[in-house]
Amino acid sequence: MSDSSTTSTAIPFKAETRQILDILIHSLYTEREIFLRELISNASDALTRLEFEMLTNQDIIDPGAELGIRITYDQNTKTLTVGDNGIGMNESEMRENLGTIAHSGARAFITAAKEIGQSSGNGRLSDIIGQFGVGFYSVFMVAENVRVISRSYRKEDAAAAWVCAGGDTYSIEPAEKSTRGTEIIIQLKEDAVEFAQEYMLRTVITKHSDFVPYPIYIGANQEQVNKRTALWRQNPRQVEKKDYNEFYKQLTLDFDDPLTYTHISADAPVQIYAVLFSPSHPERGMFGIRKEDGLKLYARKILIQDYCKDLLPDYLGFVQGVVDSEDLPLNVSRENVQANTVMARLKKLITSKVIDMFKKLAVEEAENYAKFWLAFGRFIKHGVSVETSEPENLYPLLRFHTTIHPDQWSSLDDYLGRMPERQTAIYYILGDDDHSAVVSPHLDIVRKNGYEVILMTDPLVDPFMLLRLKEYKGKSFQNVAQADLKLPENAESQSSEDTDVHSIPVQDWLPLIDRFKRQLGDQVSDVRMTDRLADSPARLVDASGSPNAEMQRVYRLLKEDFVAPKKILELNPRHPILTKLNSLPDSDERSALAITQLFENTLLIEGLHKDPASMISRINQLIEKALD
Repeated sequence: MSDSSTTSTAIPFKAETRQILDILIHSLYTEREIFLRELISNASDALTRLEFEMLTNQDIIDPGAELGIRITYDQNTKTLTVGDNGIGMNESEMRENLGTIAHSGARAFITAAKEIGQSSGNGRLSDIIGQFGVGFYSVFMVAENVRVISRSYRKEDAAAAWVCAGGDTYSIEPAEKSTRGTEIIIQLKEDAVEFAQEYMLRTVITKHSDFVPYPIYIGANQEQVNKRTALWRQNPRQVEKKDYNEFYKQLTLDFDDPLTYTHISADAPVQIYAVLFSPSHPERGMFGIRKEDGLKLYARKILIQDYCKDLLPDYLGFVQGVVDSEDLPLNVSRENVQANTVMARLKKLITSKVIDMFKKLAVEEAENYAKFWLAFGRFIKHGVSVETSEPENLYPLLRFHTTIHPDQWSSLDDYLGRMPERQTAIYYILGDDDHSAVVSPHLDIVRKNGYEVILMTDPLVDPFMLLRLKEYKGKSFQNVAQADLKLPENAESQSSEDTDVHSIPVQDWLPLIDRFKRQLGDQVSDVRMTDRLADSPARLVDASGSPNAEMQRVYRLLKEDFVAPKKILELNPRHPILTKLNSLPDSDERSALAITQLFENTLLIEGLHKDPASMISRINQLIEKALD
């Protein structure tokens, strides 16, 4: 119990709190109204916490009182009061909640405030208030002084008052309050008396707090201002797009509209109301209110979890929104919600609806889907690599650049639609970026035959995805870098007309092959001629029995000590560099320089060269020899 004999004593703010108050009081803002949003949000949180407490505890003050937020004003005295009958505070909780700010939150706010002040003035600074635990202090943008009177829900706790005029100190003293909850009494500044007018208060509440799940009463007659009706429980046909966008911004404090959304209302296989959104960008940033993945989970309109991570797979964690189900028991705890059998059915349904949401976006709004893919494509690819239940549902969402359309996104269906009849597989190539992939020598044979190749050039996710993505609509995936790549028969015969190495006498090339082997030594497992090259002089392929290219890239990411297996160097006997090199005598020093450089060029194009800068000296020597 609080000590009722406590006297009013000046208590200094901590340094970080003092800095925040200085920023709030002495800076100029274009949206000072944000303070009311923060006070209402805090009141709503206090009511939610009380609701959760009442699930297991009825031994509280005023257990039957209607939960709500009440706002009164007096233009004559220039005062504004925001009250709630939520969980309340005792003296020690008041000291902790109003007298200090978490160090990390304070520091982050101060840094963000300085950055905004330096880059774009202070006009948007008010938008970040509340995101670092400093929302209450925004009241000092409009207040000469503030008196907070609160009484805890616990019957044995006494009421207390927190008083501050925005200076270096505050005081806490005993107070008289018979009811549960908190009242914030604000003495308005001369330039803020507009907030003692009903019209202004109604405007601000409608703009920022219309969907708060508790009634907000205003004025002497205590008329309810906010709609209160949970948007997710409304009939989707009666909700307009602007309402969804506004709700999303209130839920997340994101400045931008969502890219897309879906409204779920179903009775089977599980009862559910939900509104889910895809943000327009992956970073929450310092301005976003939600600092963790997870959806807001309600059971019969009562908030159970603020960040429920068990309703969607991890790869869809960027999705934000609200889920409400009457199939969840009201006494479910935050700790055991995951074990509830309803959760598995909810997760399956929600995941399916989210994937359908993205499929619909791809069909109906191609431009917006391209934005989605740029922002979240990596998450979808990760989903393909980890999803154990029907990963093929994600395949239609995949987008790629290709050799024929390197500047636009193509779906797998787009690719299949452009395939010539003779093509029997989906061709792809791995690379570290699009530019290096399109100049890869592995593309010579397929490009010559007019085949389109998908560019798999996200080295962090594509190799993992390809371990699971084996076929699509009956067409298998084939890496064009495979040494044993089989093209359709007519393509093979067409390419062999002018590239068949068997038409060239073997003895003409054995000396050059031997020279490569002696020069490169154990850097390669073998050197041989190939008919799979047209415009490129050489390429590296895996020896039989080596891990495939996908596994090698996975190992490189997961194992620091991974050493790639030695590869086979294949040479193009019709390339001018090789024919001229073959004519050089062994004693010509240009031969050794060229052989080493050709090999290291192949390492470079494969992303395997450990020290590209080391080539500069050799290249300079070759240039000097060429000029001589």
